[in-house]
Amino acid sequence: MMKINASFFAALLFAPLLLCCDVRAADQSLAATLEVYVFPSDGQASDQQSKDEGECYKWAVDNTGSDPFQAKKDAEYARQQAEAQKQSSQQASRGAGARGAVRGAAAGALIGEIANDDASKGAAWGAAAGAVHSRRSARRYQAQTAEQADQYAASEAAYSADKIENFKKAFSACLEAKKYTVKY
Repeated sequence: MMKINASFFAALLFAPLLLCCDVRAADQSLAATLEVYVFPSDGQASDQQSKDEGECYKWAVDNTGSDPFQAKKDAEYARQQAEAQKQSSQQASRGAGARGAVRGAAAGALIGEIANDDASKGAAWGAAAGAVHSRRSARRYQAQTAEQADQYAASEAAYSADKIENFKKAFSACLEAKKYTVKY
């Protein structure tokens, strides 16, 4: 009974805090969402500022060809693709040592039989060599794939950041033309 009352009390205590934070996030202007700080130099009303921000947002999208919200989504998608590629390469290289051992054993048995009529000794040496070689190759493949995936994600993030930066310049220029002081 005491646990229920404590949980209920905690819920009553923290619920207003959660509600206030959600309301503040919803009240954020378009410019604030973009991390652009806008001050109405001519004393424009907040509803006029919101209208001007909307118009400048559309103008900046039209003139730069990029939407900052889409650019962020594209960068996140590229990061997820890079992670998926890394995981895929790890899955593909699992069991490489065993596959290499089997191939090495087959080759070693053949060579051992031809060289000294002892296929089992040749198979053992071939299996060991095949396992080592295959594991090294798999590790190299994983490292190369991970590096390529990281480079791809980094280049996409940089490209998205450039698109957002250009958008902010255009957005700011439009707002400054409408007599706002803008910083980002």
